[in-house]
Amino acid sequence: MSEKFDVVVIGSGPGGYVAAIRAGQLGLKTAIVEKWADDKGAPVFGGTCLNVGCIPSKALLDSSHRFHDAAHNFDVHGISTGEVSIDVPKMIGRKDAVVKQLTGGVAGLLKHNGVTTLQGTGKLLAGKKVEVTAADGTQTVVDADNVILASGSVPVEIPPAPVDNDIVVDSTGALEFDSVPKRLGVIGAGVIGLELGSVWSRLGSEVILIEAMDTFLPANDQTIAKDAFKIFSKQGLDIRLGARVSGTEVKSKEVTVTYTDSEGDKTETFDKLIVCVGRKPVTDNLLAGDSGVNLDERGFIFVNDRCETDVPGVYAIGDIVRGPMLAHKASEEGVMAAELIAGQKPQVNYDTIPGIIYTHPEVGSVGKTEEQLKADGVEYNVGNFPFAAIGRALASNDADGQVKIIADAKTDRILGAHIVGPSAGDLVQEVAIAMEFGSTAEDIGLMTFGHPTVSEAVKEAALAVHGHAIHKANRKKRK
Repeated sequence: MSEKFDVVVIGSGPGGYVAAIRAGQLGLKTAIVEKWADDKGAPVFGGTCLNVGCIPSKALLDSSHRFHDAAHNFDVHGISTGEVSIDVPKMIGRKDAVVKQLTGGVAGLLKHNGVTTLQGTGKLLAGKKVEVTAADGTQTVVDADNVILASGSVPVEIPPAPVDNDIVVDSTGALEFDSVPKRLGVIGAGVIGLELGSVWSRLGSEVILIEAMDTFLPANDQTIAKDAFKIFSKQGLDIRLGARVSGTEVKSKEVTVTYTDSEGDKTETFDKLIVCVGRKPVTDNLLAGDSGVNLDERGFIFVNDRCETDVPGVYAIGDIVRGPMLAHKASEEGVMAAELIAGQKPQVNYDTIPGIIYTHPEVGSVGKTEEQLKADGVEYNVGNFPFAAIGRALASNDADGQVKIIADAKTDRILGAHIVGPSAGDLVQEVAIAMEFGSTAEDIGLMTFGHPTVSEAVKEAALAVHGHAIHKANRKKRK
């Protein structure tokens, strides 16, 4: 008879490993299934986020930002460095070391919390049984009272630009270049395209982003998106909107991309091409036909607001369910699923999940955009404040961008905050906390913010909602 667990988690990304750790903390007998392994066959935890996504890309973004500052921005501070060079293999090695440290940390936490690790590919069978297929094809079946599906996502492939993992790569391959491409093409100007394009642009690549959408960052508040477009364009990113790729040809270690925009058919030739047009859920071969768990037409698993599937005791979290594909969203869903299994009553507030683009400056958002509120017929007030009027931002030579806060016209409760500027990801979290507690714009305006800090822009934007900003001329003042 196979071993039985209270909880079996399939996938050890930021949703899966967090769910397993929390289940272990709650005293549940827990196992986690992971197919990734290192060159010695040992399991590698952390999923896409830690291994080939969030963490390695941020390591490269940090390295490239420091290089760009040294090469172009130190002079304004009176610092002379001479010629600055980049050792790309060393930079990649640092990235790999960061990844190894964090994934090793996850392994330690799983062990500390008593989680059993099962190496292989997990598949949900009928009756909440989980089939684990090892790399050599050996299969075992474990029984579970509860199953948490957390298999994550993979890059979307498009027929006009097949990935060859040499000249044409996906987001994973873009983390492994051994030199700086002279000309780099990026299909897709979304979050991933902007971040990866920024890395190599800072290091000296001529970067062209080819985006099929006519609107830049259409899911973001458009005041902030338009500001970001101007800033990124000024930095040297050539963002071409309304451009649909029709084909690619690899020849002589180059790739020629054919695309069509409002002016007709065009071509560009690059040394490397990154394809990052989105991600899709990993649900193929995750479910047996009689598992009872249902998918929609796009391959996502149907769940309710508690991440419960159509099968009692089976949960699905993260990138394989509705909502944004964000590591922190997956983590919170993992905690919720584990606590529900333990008989607690947790919940995830999907209205206060922030989204961040780790360019420089960063783009951060939480809550509703102005466009969404207009479409819903909600009356609102808006306050904006530029970082150019913030002393700390000017002193740091980092004053591009602005903070925008939107509040309900009747209750003054904060409905959304959208930022492009220094530390936008951290600043938007301040507003997310305020929103979680039902704060109004006036509440933030009444708080004392440290001076000088870039966070003062949040306070000033909140004051500006009612025309009370101190450090700018208000368009409309109210008593």
